[in-house]
Amino acid sequence: MTKQTAYEKPIPLKTPDNHEYWDAADRHELKLQKCSACSTYIHPPGPACPTCGSPETEWELLGSDITATVYSYIVSYRPFLPGFQHDLPTVITVAALDAAPDVKIMANIIECDPADVEIGMPLKMTWVDVTDDRALPQWVLARG
Repeated sequence: MTKQTAYEKPIPLKTPDNHEYWDAADRHELKLQKCSACSTYIHPPGPACPTCGSPETEWELLGSDITATVYSYIVSYRPFLPGFQHDLPTVITVAALDAAPDVKIMANIIECDPADVEIGMPLKMTWVDVTDDRALPQWVLARG
């Protein structure tokens, strides 16, 4: 868990569709939306299941010990929004969750050399407390 003092970047907004996800992230937990009709995980969260169209959804708590593998990634050497110029280069990944491989979560891989990142490498989710009441999920290389 990393604590920053002055957060200059945009903070994702909570909406009626995603507030459960962000509320869990603020508690350093991962909670995913799931279709009640076909049991498909829905990420990012939305008003209905993209697989079967059902508006009936529920939320499943996966906990705080979340592991994944690198599905895809890029290394960005250019800030696309204000506030990101201090984190260059930035490793942005799409990671497949070990507990639900069909779910891909995009976040940065932090605290690593971009040259060390490879497709298929193991990751562990961590949360960065960006304000007193907001945390963002990020990835670190899994050790062990």
